[in-house]
Amino acid sequence: MKYFKIYLAPLFVVIAGFLINCTTTDESSGKNQNAAAGAYDVVAAFINLPVFYSPVELTSPNDGTDRIFIVEQKGIIKQFLNKADVKTAAVFLDISDRVSSGGEMGLLGLAFHPDYKRTGYIYVNYTRRNPSLSTVVARFKLSATNPNVADPKSEEILLTYEQPYDNHNGGKVAFGNDNYLYVSAGDGGSWGDPHGNGQNKKALLGKILRIDVDNTEAGKKYAIPADNPFNGNNQGFKEEIYAYGMRNPWRFNFDRTTGLLWAGDVGQNLTEEVDIIEKGGNYGWNIMEAEDCYRSGNCDKSDLALPIWSYGRSLGTSITGGFVCRDKNLPGLTGKYIYGDYTTGNIWALTYAGKKAVSNVLIAQTRVSTLSSFGEDSKNGLYILNHQDGKIYKLSAIK
Repeated sequence: MKYFKIYLAPLFVVIAGFLINCTTTDESSGKNQNAAAGAYDVVAAFINLPVFYSPVELTSPNDGTDRIFIVEQKGIIKQFLNKADVKTAAVFLDISDRVSSGGEMGLLGLAFHPDYKRTGYIYVNYTRRNPSLSTVVARFKLSATNPNVADPKSEEILLTYEQPYDNHNGGKVAFGNDNYLYVSAGDGGSWGDPHGNGQNKKALLGKILRIDVDNTEAGKKYAIPADNPFNGNNQGFKEEIYAYGMRNPWRFNFDRTTGLLWAGDVGQNLTEEVDIIEKGGNYGWNIMEAEDCYRSGNCDKSDLALPIWSYGRSLGTSITGGFVCRDKNLPGLTGKYIYGDYTTGNIWALTYAGKKAVSNVLIAQTRVSTLSSFGEDSKNGLYILNHQDGKIYKLSAIK
């Protein structure tokens, strides 16, 4: 995200959704944003819970407990029972003593091991300044004396990489259907990728990474999946790379039904983009910004993966990637990719088929922006986090 837009003037108004009953046009890309055939309100969920501090992730383990976990950017993970009238959220893990937060830094991602009920392992992505500004991907395990909390002393750091600037950290971690851990790494920050990390296959920045956390190999606390695109190369390319040419893939998620990996990559000057991430793909940054050449009117796009959808500055300035909806309470959105924009609060439903986007529909608009993340509970219920007011929201069809 672009410093989470916290440097903009405060927007202290109540979040609400309303139907946009007209057709709007993305002036930058010329793509038509059709009005919703069936529109949705954005309504508060878990209204008895205290607010969370700058929430950036909502997720649940598949362990039969039906709990929801919230990641607070300052370095704390909280948990609560998935009940509409729940009143309290308990601390699950507090690592604020080692997390450097603020702007785009902090505790940014959480993933539960696919066999969490047996292993008790969680994986996090956070930024630190000690000994230097860097990203840390680490594993923690449940406390030996209390199965309801993770042990902050159990940290095992799997992967670190230096950050030249404090923005564009990516920060998402998630397991794919292949049980490998995927990590989003932004280009390192500043403006225009000054270090050229997006296209540098010898750097981890500007990439989607994939590692095998259930095995190890010499010199690593993980293994490189055998089919990673640069596994075994002799050119010095980082073997952890799954895809490259990313600017700031703040949120990505897997469609568990199809296995497709969806990402929202935050744009630079003009355009936000939605990508289907494929193994070995080059998504263009900083040769391209979305479909357009970045620094000149002419660039070679022949080996670059174009976004399946994009939108311009008339509709938003910082994409928040979402989920392919499998929420039984939202049958009208089943199979559609639900995503939004951090600064405008626009929420869209994108229909995808046959390697192309069929339609992109504006389904809701929140009057407060700072839409930091979408999340799912263990039953595929879809939620929305507001970074500024610290509340959890959900979509509700307008009858």
